[in-house]
Amino acid sequence: MRKEFKKYSLVVCSMAISFCLLAQHPRTFFTPEEARHVSQNYNKYPLSRQSYNDIKAEVDSWLHKDIDVPVPKDPAGGYTHDKHKYNYTLMFNAGVLYQLTGDSSYAVLVRNMLLKYAALNPTLKNHPEATSSSPGRIFWQALNDANWMVYAGMAYDLVHNFITPQQRKHISEGAFKPEVDFVTQELESWFNLIHNHAVWACAGVGIIGIATDNQHYVDMALKGSDKKGHSGFIALMDSLFSPDGYYTEGPYYTRYAILPYMLLANALDNSQPNLKVFAHRNSILQQALNTCLQQTNVGGGFFPLNDALKEKDYTTNELVTAISISWKAFGPNNNWLYVAKQQDRVMLNKGGIAIAAALQSGKVPQYFAYKSIESADGANGKQGGVSILRAGPPEKPTSLLFKYTSHGLSHGHYDKLGIMLYDQGNEILTNYGSVRFIGVEQKYGGRYLPENKSYASQTIAHNTLVVDEQSHFGGKESEAEKYHAYKQYSQLGNPIVQVVSAADTNAYKGIAMQRTLYLLQLENRKPMLLDLFKVNASAQHQYDLPFHYSGQLIKASFNYQANTTRQQPLGQRNGYEYLWNEASATVRDTIAQLTLLNNSTYYTISTLVQDSATLFLTRLGANDPNFNLRHEPALIVRKKAANALFLNVMEIHGRFDPKNEFSTNAYSDIQTITLLRNDAAYCIATIQLKSGDEIKLAQCNNNIVSAQQHSSNGLTWTGPWCLWLNGKKI
Repeated sequence: MRKEFKKYSLVVCSMAISFCLLAQHPRTFFTPEEARHVSQNYNKYPLSRQSYNDIKAEVDSWLHKDIDVPVPKDPAGGYTHDKHKYNYTLMFNAGVLYQLTGDSSYAVLVRNMLLKYAALNPTLKNHPEATSSSPGRIFWQALNDANWMVYAGMAYDLVHNFITPQQRKHISEGAFKPEVDFVTQELESWFNLIHNHAVWACAGVGIIGIATDNQHYVDMALKGSDKKGHSGFIALMDSLFSPDGYYTEGPYYTRYAILPYMLLANALDNSQPNLKVFAHRNSILQQALNTCLQQTNVGGGFFPLNDALKEKDYTTNELVTAISISWKAFGPNNNWLYVAKQQDRVMLNKGGIAIAAALQSGKVPQYFAYKSIESADGANGKQGGVSILRAGPPEKPTSLLFKYTSHGLSHGHYDKLGIMLYDQGNEILTNYGSVRFIGVEQKYGGRYLPENKSYASQTIAHNTLVVDEQSHFGGKESEAEKYHAYKQYSQLGNPIVQVVSAADTNAYKGIAMQRTLYLLQLENRKPMLLDLFKVNASAQHQYDLPFHYSGQLIKASFNYQANTTRQQPLGQRNGYEYLWNEASATVRDTIAQLTLLNNSTYYTISTLVQDSATLFLTRLGANDPNFNLRHEPALIVRKKAANALFLNVMEIHGRFDPKNEFSTNAYSDIQTITLLRNDAAYCIATIQLKSGDEIKLAQCNNNIVSAQQHSSNGLTWTGPWCLWLNGKKI
């Protein structure tokens, strides 16, 4: 009996010790052991020392001052919005400094601010500037309240051992409970969404739960407000990412969501390591970070799929945090190290110190190792995807994007089979992104402007086919969310030619669309794009294929009528009303070419016109009295038919040297494009170059089996496509 009692006592004691260890504070941002490691090592390395000094200088300027915690009244960009945003960052940084220095002045600052929020938050109702179904209390939208919860929760945890039990109770019940109850009860459906907003909400509730020893909060964060697991943090990791880490709303929103994902995962790993959250789903957070970084342009700007601001890049705070936490969780990575060098700062955690040490070693890659990648969409990876084909010099590659994804939730755009082209870091075939001046109060309170829905989301704003001036799925999100495009085949391994083909049969009822892209890297040439867009219907329609571009128009091969004294919008609705019809031309049986100049390089779009087509040169700005839109140009190719093929070639060529006044290879090398066959079975074409080279393309449209043999027009090949250069297969 005594032995059994002693054994039982040991078990209880062991459990108690384990609980005590897990219950120690801090444990959200880092543990006491990690804090000691950072304190002992940050001064050894220039970047971590500078990161520390920057934070210290900022926080020190607020010590021993009465910091304003104002009653909320302003939208994004206004004083109260920006002040509360600044406050939660200030509290977090002061908490970190308290742990690293032991100076109680920093803890006093955090305590006093949290006590002010404990007095303010219980008095708040919905924000006076709230305009959405998920209003905030401290901010105009609940999403920003969730941001506050994440950082305020970590700040509380960092000074937990300094403040008295009575103060802890007051802060927990006054500052935190009203916010947690608000988002989990009054906004329960929002909290339980599968959406980036819910990632922030779950992170806020979970971190506050860990900081305040409230397992109820933690359980709601992990498994949803009903704790059944249909929503919450685990479901969000399982549902919002594809198996290879693509985030369904696009890379811009991976950037935004990766921060709360990483911060809550880090807090859980510190407090409940048995969850093994970083190993969850084949280390999905690591894959998400890598995929997100691959979906950037040279220089780090996120490719603007769906709603996106082009100004955002991988030097933002979200990616600084994600890389520092990932380095700690997953170990070193050369691409992360390159990005960290561009960020020029680190988080003051164990990963940040290791990055600073690695940067001091001098063994830093000279460039980010971009590669051709394909990312599936959907939790099961079966809802289409995105292909990025890259060619040219590895330090400044040409990047061709092909989007055949699902819609992308509330931030999605109506653009199945859309493309974008970047070259040497420059945007050539453009995508508008989103219409928003974030943080600029004068522009609709920093929120999305009306033109985001009426133009930027519409199909005509993208480089893909528009039928009868109607957007895909009628511009209805509920309809678009039911469907996705799908990849037919691809080959990314051959450096000479890369190909991807995708199709859609749901964007327009009774109309099938298929687009196949070939990115060529021929010897002694810059990359070249071959673009075949095939559309089939049972009745005649108007087909518009736009090419939105960045650059100065240099030459057009066709005679156009320029509307220089009076202009009209190109259409009346679905985004057409914002396009000025600056010039137009009717062409027959020809190759229509448009050459533009972008950052000292020439680009020529050559489109084959059989029978007739109307070409429009347009520019954004019509019906825009508030000047919310950028005035960007486009070439639109219009055909009227039941079945049509748009065969386009885009060349990258030549160089313009304005300093020395030289221009080389400024003209297109395309001499003729001949379509030898175009029917339900095959597309076969020949492209004759002025240099004497001949490119021949054969593509099967109805049999994509890789082992299938084909024969047509004197050509034989295996698989759904084949290319020949001067009679030799490539």
